[in-house]
Amino acid sequence: MYAWALRNFDADIFFNQSVLIEPSNKFFPGSADNIEEMAKIIFDKVKEYAALKHWPCRLSTDKSCATQPSRVVIPGALREKNGIEPEFVAYEDRLTILYDPRQVRNPEAIIASFAHTLAHFLGSMAKDTPPGVEENWPHITEILAVFMGFGLMFANSAFVYRNVTCGSCQPSTVNRTAYLSQYDITYALAIYCVLKDIPARNAAANVKKTLRSYFKKAYKDVKKRVSELENLRALRQDEPYS
Repeated sequence: MYAWALRNFDADIFFNQSVLIEPSNKFFPGSADNIEEMAKIIFDKVKEYAALKHWPCRLSTDKSCATQPSRVVIPGALREKNGIEPEFVAYEDRLTILYDPRQVRNPEAIIASFAHTLAHFLGSMAKDTPPGVEENWPHITEILAVFMGFGLMFANSAFVYRNVTCGSCQPSTVNRTAYLSQYDITYALAIYCVLKDIPARNAAANVKKTLRSYFKKAYKDVKKRVSELENLRALRQDEPYS
């Protein structure tokens, strides 16, 4: 999966520009007076860290408005660290990013959900087909979001939320729906950290306590896979797709 992502989504951005995003005010500063404004603040930072700042998008809580434009025009390269969103793009020509407003009160979950949605659109624009695409597409795009730097949020929120039908029982916050297990996601996070030369202790400090021991073991296991790591690092020399 990492080889596919490096070949299709700019190895240079991964190795030289992407960062491991932490669930903190340092990475997501700002406040708002209402949920809609707060969602936009969070989403704009997710786009920036994903190197998709120039993508024309629109946020919506209305599932009936989830239709996507027939052709989305992405200005410039597919990913650009300092890209600028075009000023005049018709509302109907923007990618619709759905979110649950209750999730705004669960920062790690909404960050992961936004990143996963963007990874879905990014993955669909790949030049190469990833392995097991049809039945494993949600799983593939979760790993792609980890590849973009959001592994901590995915690991910390990797469990499936079971919705309730009783209106009076609805919680004020909503967890995200996960496809990969917390262990699979944590291993993908370990690969990211090893490839980026991020010390295990730096990442582990932000991994939830129940996964820290597993993360450290995964990190050590990845470090032992010398030939696989060399193959992945060699992809940074390849010419990115235009």
